[in-house]
Amino acid sequence: MYIIIIGCSRLGAKLANYLSSEGHEITIIDPDKNSFKRLDDNFNGKIINGTGIDFDILKQAEAHRADVFIAATNWDNTNLLASQIAKEKFKIPKIILRLYDPERAAVYEKFGFTIFCPTIIGFEFIKEKIF
Repeated sequence: MYIIIIGCSRLGAKLANYLSSEGHEITIIDPDKNSFKRLDDNFNGKIINGTGIDFDILKQAEAHRADVFIAATNWDNTNLLASQIAKEKFKIPKIILRLYDPERAAVYEKFGFTIFCPTIIGFEFIKEKIF
């Protein structure tokens, strides 16, 4: 599969490293060149310095042929906007995004996005451990 990840945060880098090691074609995008230091030495994907909300950057990443788009930046607004562009302009079939705001997560799930909300997951985990 061809997978685009925006955000070379700890989560984005871990995903990119794993998916690359599993043989998937990966492109990872981040505006901070230093973030790419998180990638393993044997990462064999493509690295693009830029933002995932920039249409030209997504064209450079060949988003039109992506099977999966993962928005894993630390900013909800960036993840939302990038995901909307990926869906509407590039017709990427599977879009997964991280949102910290649980209210937004509930709204955007209704639009067909697959949402990962650390706030909800953390809450459920802690609640389960308490009781």
